[in-house]
Amino acid sequence: MSYLDYQATTPLAPEALAAMLPWLESQHANPHSPHREGRRAKAAVEVARDQVAALLPPGGRVAFTSGATEALNWAIKGSTGPIVTLATEHAAVLDTVAAEAARGRQVTVLPVGPDGVVDLDVARAAILPGTGLVAAMLVNNEIGVTQPAAALADLAHAAGALMLCDAVQGYGRVPIPGTVDLIAISAHKVHGPKGIGALWIRDGVDLAPLLHGGGQEAPGRSGTLSPALCAGFGVAAKLMAARTIEDAAHVDRLKSLALDRLRPDWIVNGSTEHRYHGNLNVRRDGLDVNRLMSDLRDIAFSAGSACASGSGRSSHVLRAIGLTEAQARASIRLGFGRYTTETELRDAIDAIVAAAEGQWP
Repeated sequence: MSYLDYQATTPLAPEALAAMLPWLESQHANPHSPHREGRRAKAAVEVARDQVAALLPPGGRVAFTSGATEALNWAIKGSTGPIVTLATEHAAVLDTVAAEAARGRQVTVLPVGPDGVVDLDVARAAILPGTGLVAAMLVNNEIGVTQPAAALADLAHAAGALMLCDAVQGYGRVPIPGTVDLIAISAHKVHGPKGIGALWIRDGVDLAPLLHGGGQEAPGRSGTLSPALCAGFGVAAKLMAARTIEDAAHVDRLKSLALDRLRPDWIVNGSTEHRYHGNLNVRRDGLDVNRLMSDLRDIAFSAGSACASGSGRSSHVLRAIGLTEAQARASIRLGFGRYTTETELRDAIDAIVAAAEGQWP
């Protein structure tokens, strides 16, 4: 199997697995218990918290969550006032703000240009005094386009609003502006385990709790933490910090290789300038993506037109950048990274191109 679906999830780093195993095999104490073994578990959680925080701005608190979906829900539902967000956000943001709108909260969803980037003049006109929250993705999960998060944070603060940055795809890969107020991240996007994420909350920012109970996490999140998941997340984050330059150079080489093998019949969806290089969302007009995926069952990649597996709906992101229904359904997403070899990617791309060519007699 050639794995080219890094935006969906990344392979678990062996080092992260090794950090998790003792807590799964023999060290089973509750990190919120006061006895010696509980304190040992708590210490492991705090080491992981520091490792995760090392890739985030100073002056904030890391609260572990069950994943980025919970973190985003908490940030949005825990804030107050009108919300401004973008049409290309993840469903965890768009569906949550829609739920808030149904409860009477004012929501403005800004369009993006054909390149997938928001127009700051349009944003400036919408982010008015009294706005409570501006929510924007750092790196888009479908098309890899980066948003001007720092500029949006400036606009938010000028209006007295908080800035929420969905950094799930960018954490450890793309610099996160130090001026944002809330940051959502997920372990399994950075070679950590599934089932754990975090919300970074700037000092002085208070959110209403999303989950009520024991209040185990100081900023107001309730629920027993898993030392195993925390340890895995922490080591994965530590590796991201240690390998930043190496990983980026490797991804740049892979991106160049992929584009060289795909051209000239394939078109990149979204900006080719403002993007993370480990995400290539491309289309070939007239392509039958379902047939392509059926023909290439030993290559894991994503149908670029599906916002959720099996949903049958075309991507709201591809529609937002102006693609037609046919163009959206002729798109695929190729995601690669640390553990993708050049040979693996070359052979997979060549197989994709050959299978696509085979659709035309």
